[in-house]
Amino acid sequence: MKEEIRYLSLCGLLGYGYAPESLANALAEPLDFIGVDAGSTDPGPYYLGSGKGFVKRLQVKRDLALALPEALSRKIPLIIGSAGGAGARPHVDATLEVLQEIAAEKKLRFTVAVVYSDLDVGQLRQWAAQGRLTPCGGAPEFDPACLDQLAHPVAQFGTEPIIRALQSGADVILSGRCCDTAIFASYPIMHGFPAGLALHAAKIAECGALCARPVGANDSLIVTLRHDAMTVRPPNPIRACTPDSVAAHSLYEQPDPECFFEPEGMIDMRQAEFLSAGERGVTVRGTTLAPAAKPTLKLEGAVRRGWRTITIAGVRDPVAIANLDAIESGVRAAVATSMAGVSSDYSLRFLRYGVDAVSGGLEAPPEPLPREAGLLIEAIGPTQEIADTVLSLARSSALHQAFPNRKATAGNLAFPFSPSDFHGGEVFEFALYHLLDTTGLELDFPLVLKEVGGHADL
Repeated sequence: MKEEIRYLSLCGLLGYGYAPESLANALAEPLDFIGVDAGSTDPGPYYLGSGKGFVKRLQVKRDLALALPEALSRKIPLIIGSAGGAGARPHVDATLEVLQEIAAEKKLRFTVAVVYSDLDVGQLRQWAAQGRLTPCGGAPEFDPACLDQLAHPVAQFGTEPIIRALQSGADVILSGRCCDTAIFASYPIMHGFPAGLALHAAKIAECGALCARPVGANDSLIVTLRHDAMTVRPPNPIRACTPDSVAAHSLYEQPDPECFFEPEGMIDMRQAEFLSAGERGVTVRGTTLAPAAKPTLKLEGAVRRGWRTITIAGVRDPVAIANLDAIESGVRAAVATSMAGVSSDYSLRFLRYGVDAVSGGLEAPPEPLPREAGLLIEAIGPTQEIADTVLSLARSSALHQAFPNRKATAGNLAFPFSPSDFHGGEVFEFALYHLLDTTGLELDFPLVLKEVGGHADL
């Protein structure tokens, strides 16, 4: 049995970048694997729905081209989780193409274990009928009527599928949508390390050097895991971890300071200790796992709700800024009148930056009001043409809209661009953001072995 595992979290997200010196410094020590998270729902449902990545291809290629040859030469696994941003089949296959391109350019040959996390709509229909789906994170009850419109539904699985991929002996693990922690906890759990400690270490590692100071999602982190403790340390000498910074990152994206939840269960941090380790490291011990009483997986799926067009303008007139509510009300009425008989199936949104664009109506407007405000107008319609038309009407109406105490007849808005209107393309929203009760289910996440640098699947 291994007494110690050391691994490298390459960066906070594949494509965010990292210092080559960080990789070189980390490789000066023996490593058991290199892991990197490649996905998130933070950018919203568009990327899952569209099948496109939110980190650009050249960025992904740069990050992989540096690390892949090093992992292969040392015969250690490279684990990529939630490939392509959303982890559906188009995202995974796009990342596989990048790996194939690097292999061709650098004359590499290696085996990739590809784990897909895509869901079958027929299965989803059955699970919904069985009452297995419950809302996650404030989502509404699942509406089975959306099933035929779901784009690329996926399951966010835990460690088991990645452990199975590691057991295949592949050089690279390319995973579809998975929990961020699964990328880094699968190897230790496979080797018998305590799951609670392994998952806590993975929680810290998933964002690279974001737990260090100065923070750096675009840099690396080394994790040394033992059976009774873990130590984290950035390989970049400009950064350092402190007990406070690591403890703070343990709470990242979590509502409860004492625990967080993964498919394996509740990671209990109530007895966790955070201690300095050398000048730039932190040792953590005392975290445990309370296994899940009921096994669940989070499911994600998006539906297209229309097309978007936006414009951006500045407002300088203090009287206009004080009357933005009146301007908006007048614009809405004007657009409704002009669209009568054309289409009523549209939405119109105004974001007033400098006034309340971020907080909305949760806070009173600033006092005094700002000297300038930025106005973003968004139209969404069932077609791009409808969205364009609604936005054009709203923009021209806002430019000349009357408001109380207006003196000048000049335009209300200053447009920084010509043309002023921009296509935002398709608009998606999450319709599947639910927990699946997997009790009694045998879920099959396909594992495909591919020989990259060759031509045949294994």
